[in-house]
Amino acid sequence: MKQLSSRTAGFTDSVIRRMTRVSNQYGAVNLSQGFPDFNPPKPLLDRLSRVAYEDKHQYSITWGAQNLREALARKQSRFMAHPVDPGSEIVITCGSTEAMMCAVMTVTDPGDKIIVFSPFYENYGADVILSGADPIYVPLYPPAFNFKAEDLEAAFRQNPKALILCNPSNPSGKVFTREELLFIAELAERYDAYVITDEVYEHIVYQPHEHVYFATLPGMWERTLSCSSLSKTYSITGWRLGYIIAPPQIIDTARKVHDFLTVGAAAPLQEAVIPGLEMGQDYYDALRELYTGKRDLLCRGLDTIGIPHNVPQGAYYVMLDISHFGYESDLEFCEVLARDVGVGAVPGSSFFREDVNHLIRLHFAKEDATLNEALNRLESIYRKIPARK
Repeated sequence: MKQLSSRTAGFTDSVIRRMTRVSNQYGAVNLSQGFPDFNPPKPLLDRLSRVAYEDKHQYSITWGAQNLREALARKQSRFMAHPVDPGSEIVITCGSTEAMMCAVMTVTDPGDKIIVFSPFYENYGADVILSGADPIYVPLYPPAFNFKAEDLEAAFRQNPKALILCNPSNPSGKVFTREELLFIAELAERYDAYVITDEVYEHIVYQPHEHVYFATLPGMWERTLSCSSLSKTYSITGWRLGYIIAPPQIIDTARKVHDFLTVGAAAPLQEAVIPGLEMGQDYYDALRELYTGKRDLLCRGLDTIGIPHNVPQGAYYVMLDISHFGYESDLEFCEVLARDVGVGAVPGSSFFREDVNHLIRLHFAKEDATLNEALNRLESIYRKIPARK
């Protein structure tokens, strides 16, 4: 038989989702795959129960129900301080996963290059390769995960079509400063590149840090595809509702790509999420307070146990330094951690293009009781996982 697609030859299954299966296998507390173990806001659940008995079970408009796009435009216009036209500047997608794939395919042709910061959410490299483009990786240096200006400009000199920017960043929790974003914007304009943003954690940012929407920087609206999701903001990762916001000439193409990728997002869920988009500032303040408490709970516990880690500025992930355990493979360490300690984590090497094997990722989008149970189990880590010489 003929050979299958060569572009997938370097792919594995998702390491993040694999670690969920490993966690389930050993009965570990799953702090690997980033989804909450608590319910979405009650207004969404109430609306979902009513939608089940309404005539919302057939195809919606391909690029999103009109009332959803209008509600999303009102919300994002407020937070971005930039008017968003629901008729011509939004496409609703099947989660931010499709939004990113759709955005990459919208701006690139086979053979184009795309800049990707490393570490990166594992889908980005696959998106670029599946689109027939070539990634250019630019390192973010731990522990602060800052980039070097000379590294980034060297990447832009290779004439990329676009740059992918995850802000706040998964897995590091980095929030890019306005100064960093302005430098990226300057290079994007100088070298005529698009910027594809992944801003799914836009409302999970810890004081004193602030989220700056890249599209709102001077001159950037016309060259930015703002991708995001409702999953993290409203604790509905299984609803798979994302979107792209961009100028009409970009959205016109993105809608065509989206149509042939998935046709459309689930119609009943598009209706059910609207009450979330209509909630006031008090909801977003409470969301930040909620996750600030969870971050602090986990970080204090790790400090007490004596496990080195970073302190995230945004998102809901913590990177642990396991170099003192002496493992050459962080994947092996995570499997041992799940089996012998009972806590699920993601090996950091799955996020890095560079040879990095001393970091693992935990997430804290869990009930406090779940986090405390994980910390109780981690208290035995030095006894159950002795350091290798």
